[in-house]
Amino acid sequence: MLLIKNGTIIDPVKLQEIQADIFIQGGRIKRIEKELDEKKLAEEFGDDCGKQGGMEDGIQVLDASGMKVGPGLVDVHVHFRDPGFTYKEDILTGARAAAKGGFTTVVLMANTKPAVDNEETLSYILEKGRETEIHVETCGTVTKGLKGRELTDMKALKAAGAAGFTDDGIPLMDEELLEQAMLTAKELEVPISLHEEDPSFIENNGVNAGAVAAHFGIGGSDSRAEISLIERDVALALKTGASLNVQHISTKEGVEIVRRAKKQGSNIHAEATPHHFTLTEEAVIKKGTMAKMNPPLRREEDRLAIIEGLKDGAIDLIATDHAPHAKEEKDRPLTEAPSGIIGLETAFGLAIANLVEPGHLTLPLLFEKMSLNPARLYHLQAGRIEEGAPADLIVFDDKEKYVFREEDICSKSHNTPFIGESLQGKIYVTIVEGAIVYRAE
Repeated sequence: MLLIKNGTIIDPVKLQEIQADIFIQGGRIKRIEKELDEKKLAEEFGDDCGKQGGMEDGIQVLDASGMKVGPGLVDVHVHFRDPGFTYKEDILTGARAAAKGGFTTVVLMANTKPAVDNEETLSYILEKGRETEIHVETCGTVTKGLKGRELTDMKALKAAGAAGFTDDGIPLMDEELLEQAMLTAKELEVPISLHEEDPSFIENNGVNAGAVAAHFGIGGSDSRAEISLIERDVALALKTGASLNVQHISTKEGVEIVRRAKKQGSNIHAEATPHHFTLTEEAVIKKGTMAKMNPPLRREEDRLAIIEGLKDGAIDLIATDHAPHAKEEKDRPLTEAPSGIIGLETAFGLAIANLVEPGHLTLPLLFEKMSLNPARLYHLQAGRIEEGAPADLIVFDDKEKYVFREEDICSKSHNTPFIGESLQGKIYVTIVEGAIVYRAE
């Protein structure tokens, strides 16, 4: 049993903040009321509050005075590199980084080695995920071997536990094949998440085609790579009725296409990453390969359009695209180094600093995009603070600023441009099913 007292609860369902205590029993929220009394709870619940875990009365009290309590964050775009690339990250280290970052549920991408195009690999990931202290879900691939030519047995993968489908990292260029995949995803009532970059518009990936690419004397990734596929895929989703998630949107035009499509159908979704609403292409000059990612950082007008999309609901999800790479890989020349950065441990601090503090989003709206909406998209029991809901919570100080230090990183890889940067919104406690799985020192 756990009693959280004196905190301010962030409710993304009713979009409100309330002062109340939370009593947790059996991994679920049992009661939410002002000034809950520990002794009265012990009397009311009788033997259920007997001696447990070495606590004299069985109820652990967590004083959240001066802090906020929000639902655990849900990240629907994460790479844990397991199986196949565990020198970068594995499920256990990734889960620890997630817990520190306030994420109580993650949905893994399927581009592992072997890819999650078979039930054996899927089962391995889910079983290893159950060894962690957070909730680990995974997608299956849309196509066999991520080759874009033949669909996987999506029905069998869904039956085996796949939360959704994606070939993330690789765009699906066969329109007829994608339409069939969308029809199957609709039948299975799961989302299909798409990486929107047409390679015919890309000379060197990871860097925007423009001033910064010219600075380095290389080609880059033209914004048309994203725009063209988003146009095609929202049209297919509206045609099929599939639940589409446009991944890591990076262009102002892409935001507008999604905004218009949402007015025509309720199953169109889009996610923004913290790096895309925080940084612009100039970061590549300063940070080098640490600011190289797919899709690339773009112009200031694109960054502002993403923020506007988050404000008006055109973009309904914030996801990290946590993409670990080893130091020796990121130390390669810009055109040879892999794209991607880690993000689980910086996402919340970047969102508070760049969205909440400037007044773009309220805290309830931020949790709607980082917890409630991601849970809704994947039909997960998460994202809510209400009686009967799973006790997946974070306790944080939204005003506290801190410097993100390399020595504090839990992820196995350290590829991030935010080392040494000031963040805001320190997470003090992460709770999963009523158990404290992370506590700040």
